[in-house]
Amino acid sequence: MDWIDGMQKALDYIELNLTEEIDYEKAAREAYSSSYHFQRVFGILTGMTLGEYIRSRRLSLAGAELASGSIKVIDAALKYGYESPDSFAKAFKKFHGVLPSEAKGANLRSFSPLRIKLSLEGASMMNYKIEEKPELILTGFKRRFEGTPAEPREQDYNLWVSTRVNQYVLSGLAADRETCWELIKNQRDDGYDFYIAWELTAFDRENWDEVLNDPDFAARYEHVTVPAGLYLVVETERCMYPSEQYENLRRRVVNDWLPSSGYELDDRPELKKIHWFYRDGDEEYNSGRYTELWLPVVKK
Repeated sequence: MDWIDGMQKALDYIELNLTEEIDYEKAAREAYSSSYHFQRVFGILTGMTLGEYIRSRRLSLAGAELASGSIKVIDAALKYGYESPDSFAKAFKKFHGVLPSEAKGANLRSFSPLRIKLSLEGASMMNYKIEEKPELILTGFKRRFEGTPAEPREQDYNLWVSTRVNQYVLSGLAADRETCWELIKNQRDDGYDFYIAWELTAFDRENWDEVLNDPDFAARYEHVTVPAGLYLVVETERCMYPSEQYENLRRRVVNDWLPSSGYELDDRPELKKIHWFYRDGDEEYNSGRYTELWLPVVKK
């Protein structure tokens, strides 16, 4: 119950301070966790960043006040943390579809506060491992994405589809067309870095420009060091489309296992290890495909 009570206290703190500067560290302390852990858990469970949630609540309240005629636009902008009426108007229109000056009599969006409810769910089995992983160096290419890594992951899919040449180069150098990685790091309110990567030999990494023999092409890639540490490792079932199970598995780990585990999420990269690419027409091969979730954890 401490985890449930703590999350609700954190949400209550946020709600009471929507017209003030919200201290993420203080919100996390209400939830008995570190700031990083709190923000990561929040993002996985809700599909939005903490900053997105706070902005939506503020704009929802601002819309209600402006619609009632109880406040001027410039006062609403200052009250809800915007540096200028212009920045407020831009955010307001993106959220509500109308300008703040048009709020009275308009159809506005309402975004209600989150509430933690206790419900009896699950009672299902989940196999997992806590493993001390050595340092891992991956080579890949990245994009900076908005939001939080959660469904729908259209931006991830589009990156896979549009970078086939980069993938062929890395899989060829790794001599591995069965396994690759997705890597997520630098998760903040403004988004996260998303990598598609392979594990190459030390020789290839150390002689990268010579291996590719094209400095401009070599500059597309980055060598990323994943520090050694504890990881929670969970696998999807063997099936043709393990990606369809992945996000649900990720949420289950955080919702069902993590609160009573004695661990919290750590500020190291999150990894997804993909086993066996899809082969057209090879049903037996495809039915054995699976994906590993690697979440970095530390003892509380």
